[in-house]
Amino acid sequence: MKKKRPVNLHITFAALPITAYVSILHRVSGVFLFAGIALLLWMLDSSTGSQEGFNAVVALTSNPVFKAILWLVLAGLAYHMVLGIRHLIMDFGVGESLKGGKLGAKIALAIAIVLIVLVGVWVW
Repeated sequence: MKKKRPVNLHITFAALPITAYVSILHRVSGVFLFAGIALLLWMLDSSTGSQEGFNAVVALTSNPVFKAILWLVLAGLAYHMVLGIRHLIMDFGVGESLKGGKLGAKIALAIAIVLIVLVGVWVW
């Protein structure tokens, strides 16, 4: 008797639900923030250390490449924060069902996109 097993189990062919995508991106944003927070702390240290340091940070923030990097770090921070709050809410038992998880992922993603756009407006 021939077994009816899947022949090809490549993960790239599997259709992942939205909950998987937001969870994976949450982890990626956390790793990205590990380096990004160093940039923010350097800016804080330089700008509060002396008037020259403050002027250097202000001059650096007028550079479009630096603005893009700053926006990416703050966007990652916004996304990670919103999805972290989603995980905390799920720890209280809200949205643990399949339907609730999908709805929570969509709401968190929408809020994160709004925050990322607002951060972009603020930086630029």
